[in-house]
Amino acid sequence: MSIRIDEKGRLFSLETAHTMYQIKADEIGVLLHVWYGPRTDADMSYRIRTMNRGFCGNPYEAQDRLDYSLDTLPQEYSGSGVGDFRSSSVEGEGADGSLSVDWRYSGYRVLKGKEKPEGLPGVRGNAETEGLEIVLEDKVSGLAAHLSYWLFEACDVIVRSVRIENRGGKAVTLTKAASMCADLPYGRKQVMHFHGRWAAERNPERVEIPSGGRLAFESRRGMTSHQSNPFIILCDPETTERQGDCAGVMLMYSGNHLEEVSADQVGSIRVVCGIHPEGFRWKLAPGESFRTPEAILSFSAEGLNALSRNYHRLIRDEVIPARWRGMKKPVLVNSWEACYFDFNAEKLLKLARSAAALGMEMLVLDDGWFGKRNDDTNSLGDWTCNEQKLGCSLKELSEKIHAEGLKFGLWFEPEMVSLDSDLYRAHPDWALTDPGRDPMVARHQLVLDMGREEVQDYLFDSISAVLKDAQIEYVKWDFNRSVANVYSRALPADRQGETAHRFMLGTYRLLERLTEAFPDVMIEGCSGGGGRFDAGMLYYCPQIWCSDDTDAVERLEIQKGTSYGYPICTMGAHVSACPNHQTGRTVPFATRGVVAQAGTFGYELDPAKLTEDEKKAVKEQIAVFHRYEDLIEQGDYYRLDEGEKDYTAWMFVSPDKGEALVSVVATHVRANAPFPFVRLQGLDPEKTYLREDTGERLTGAALTQGGISLPQFLGDYPSVQIHLTVCG
Repeated sequence: MSIRIDEKGRLFSLETAHTMYQIKADEIGVLLHVWYGPRTDADMSYRIRTMNRGFCGNPYEAQDRLDYSLDTLPQEYSGSGVGDFRSSSVEGEGADGSLSVDWRYSGYRVLKGKEKPEGLPGVRGNAETEGLEIVLEDKVSGLAAHLSYWLFEACDVIVRSVRIENRGGKAVTLTKAASMCADLPYGRKQVMHFHGRWAAERNPERVEIPSGGRLAFESRRGMTSHQSNPFIILCDPETTERQGDCAGVMLMYSGNHLEEVSADQVGSIRVVCGIHPEGFRWKLAPGESFRTPEAILSFSAEGLNALSRNYHRLIRDEVIPARWRGMKKPVLVNSWEACYFDFNAEKLLKLARSAAALGMEMLVLDDGWFGKRNDDTNSLGDWTCNEQKLGCSLKELSEKIHAEGLKFGLWFEPEMVSLDSDLYRAHPDWALTDPGRDPMVARHQLVLDMGREEVQDYLFDSISAVLKDAQIEYVKWDFNRSVANVYSRALPADRQGETAHRFMLGTYRLLERLTEAFPDVMIEGCSGGGGRFDAGMLYYCPQIWCSDDTDAVERLEIQKGTSYGYPICTMGAHVSACPNHQTGRTVPFATRGVVAQAGTFGYELDPAKLTEDEKKAVKEQIAVFHRYEDLIEQGDYYRLDEGEKDYTAWMFVSPDKGEALVSVVATHVRANAPFPFVRLQGLDPEKTYLREDTGERLTGAALTQGGISLPQFLGDYPSVQIHLTVCG
């Protein structure tokens, strides 16, 4: 049993393969966070100490204990307005205007058989998955918080969420509803977050937590955002890729989010994670409930690489759709950088023929095939084929593409509408706009009110008509602007604060309907590249276009940053033309291939424009990718270049440790350089490995302790791949 309960002590211990999460309801019913770390099989509540700190008030039930204060106790899900002056987990406004929420323990139940959260994506689990629900009550407001904990033991993961129920007789308006809270009482910590901008997403940064201060990592853009991913890591200052304690918190949500990390007056660290409360107001009538998105927690005592692999295994095995787990995906060529909006059927068929001749397996037609669209100023929402531009129907084009031996994919941007579109002219009220105010416009488009069922129905019907008419195996689902003017014409004034979350619920509902109706159509998520790269979208989309920056050198950092939380098999990565369209940089064709193979692997160029040597290289790259595809997509991933300035290195190791692939890209070639050695990870120290390129035979112990020798690099951005196999 992975859940141990001490009824008398009201102590709950949740155990995974290597970790323990412990919670305790104390004598007055305050739910305390006791421990999250390595398994000890002990009651760790002995570590909780109290004293009179001054200016820290006491609950009414404990008013004679000056040492007992909600402001200093480590709590599991904090209230608000009742003497805990740190970040709150929940805030609400009662019918009488009261703003206080004061939780007390009410009970628990053991759960078995995880189900999908209603209206939201969730870590999947199965009928055997075990969980725990703890109930907190505020008897005055009538609110109850059902705290859910689901255990994924092999991955060392615990999944948290909250259902807030109104058990009272009057409506309550929630103004904050976090998915999780935890207080870590002792020990100095750093926080690692993943910041960025368009074409430069998920840059890892480790920062100190200021004493008495608060760090906020957030998006208020209506999407996950390029600027701040909903994933943070708390770690000891000494933690490295190979060793040390670290704990991750990942929100499974694709909209506005907030991760708060604060250190209080005595050094206790609080983490609160959930939907961003700014602009959020959710009215709960008596008997109604609100479900928060899930938060995915994992702990590692063996460094950041081990933590990443916990998340990788969970997302591969329990988040992405079962249909696509372990599936060999076609090597595709995308039309965007090959021809942008300038194409017709004849041009696309030439592209398809040249791609097929080199071994590519799918052509994806990007933006520009619908309405009257020849640039980005019109037609979003008008999802009918522009036959005048193509010179044929979409069905005819898809048949011709298939006749060339390729599968066919198509671009959509469902949640958007152009000002110049038939849809907007017919239904201007379907866009998010403020009454009497000119809207903010980006890329000549507005955002549809996805919370409205008629909008969802229109999009489902129009997209379904295209997918039924033509032979389409793949959809690229884009989202190319931030959300502003968040006002729904379908909601009354006192419910406008629900609009942003209802938008996400509507998007999820549309994705759910489409994936159920077309289970063999793979959807790749995209938002100007990596602006919506999150576990929520991965529930529906087994891969996400990692960034609009296709420069291989830039992609080294983008893909590395992404790898801290998300598996390689989810990262859309392509070999692009040079000079690169975003940076103007020229990188060797071989290196572009090595970098793209640390992802889903495809091409973003016109194959007909390649030199003969480059065409030969494409054939070789595709052969190499197919040879190592299982290893890359399902193997354990390790970052190898911690602290290095001259190269980026990573490796994949098969689950049985019988095979490994090491990739290195030199980013700074030096004259008269030292001999480079890279220490490997994940190999069996007792086994002997054959290095294919040199014929050397070395033990796993030698390779992990002494490292593997690299060639002396010459030129701009050279690279090397080294394959290792166990030998007798």
